[in-house]
Amino acid sequence: MQNQQSENVPSISRWITFLLAAGCGIIVANLYYAQTLIGPISAATGLSSAAAGIIVTITQIGYVLGLLFIVPLSDILENRRLAAVSLVVVVIALAVAAFSGHASLFLTASFFIGLGSVVAQILVPYATYLSSEEQRGRVVGNVMSGLLLGIMLSRPLASFIASFWSWQGVFILSAILVLLLIVVLFRKLPERVPARTISYGQLIASLPALLGQMPVLRRRALYQAFLFGSFSLFWTAVPLHLRDEFGLSQQGIAWFALAGVGGAAAAPIAGRLADKGWTHRLTGLAIVIAVLSFLLAFVLRGHSTWVLLLLVLAAITLDMAVSGNLVLGQRAIYSLGNEARGRLNGLFMAIFFMGGAVGSFVGGWSYAHGGWHLTSLIGMILPLIALLYYFTDKRAAIQLAGK
Repeated sequence: MQNQQSENVPSISRWITFLLAAGCGIIVANLYYAQTLIGPISAATGLSSAAAGIIVTITQIGYVLGLLFIVPLSDILENRRLAAVSLVVVVIALAVAAFSGHASLFLTASFFIGLGSVVAQILVPYATYLSSEEQRGRVVGNVMSGLLLGIMLSRPLASFIASFWSWQGVFILSAILVLLLIVVLFRKLPERVPARTISYGQLIASLPALLGQMPVLRRRALYQAFLFGSFSLFWTAVPLHLRDEFGLSQQGIAWFALAGVGGAAAAPIAGRLADKGWTHRLTGLAIVIAVLSFLLAFVLRGHSTWVLLLLVLAAITLDMAVSGNLVLGQRAIYSLGNEARGRLNGLFMAIFFMGGAVGSFVGGWSYAHGGWHLTSLIGMILPLIALLYYFTDKRAAIQLAGK
């Protein structure tokens, strides 16, 4: 009876939508706190500067594994309890990270922070079960706004907290926030008990088949992988560029990152327009905007205030393109079937997150070997590849031709 009720709720309240959006933001921010704190963390744990980048990589590895092996469980286990147990792992890992004095212990904690933080990708499809088909795009857009704000605010927030307190304070505060979130989610969210028709082994074994049978999933995942790759490349290299070219301090870089948060506004707008059938047109527009954002970044030269302001504009428009296309992709895959929605979301997120991991690596490498010129050129090529792939979509080609 509970399952029947949870699967057929006609609408979702604003309070529950806000709770899910805030929860996703709080959870996913844990993946990115360490990016701006690599220097003090490596000094405190004994990591060399050359090996410090593994802090972010190990967290991403944990996250991808969680997407593939934990998120699919939302198709067979009660969602609220699964989320709570996973978040307990995050709280413990954050506490261990905060008091780690050795590199191996901190890296182990980082892995489990990434692994447990996939709860954000359990809550997003959970929101769609509570919403009607007509409001699904809007709900996904609103919840994803919270998630994207968490991603974008995590870097400047970590920098500000560390500058006033310490890097350990960032992890302690996050552990407290996640602990409070567990209590609120468990008390306020309705139960959702999926109909268990297959075992966990069969569930995992079905992932390759799902990917092979769902061309929409493959296409949306590849679009987002290229866009998120360019996004990660940009935000890996731009702090170095701001320091070297503009002489910005850590707090100045944090303010720049804060300005880019405006791009998250595209998520709810994209969701509403997707509900009206604009998905394919908006996908093409998002990819073109990403290309133009990097084109602007590529042609900018000098270190004047105007150049800095135009770089801020490029950051905002790139964030808009990536966040908007993410919502379009998730709305599309959530329409493929209720019983596999957790697995579909896990595959989608794992594929595009791997694109982001590659982008982060390439961003650091390209800036070290060719500076901002090479980095922005590669950043422009990534969405261009996505645009070429977009033109192979017959439906998109028909719409562009005006038929």
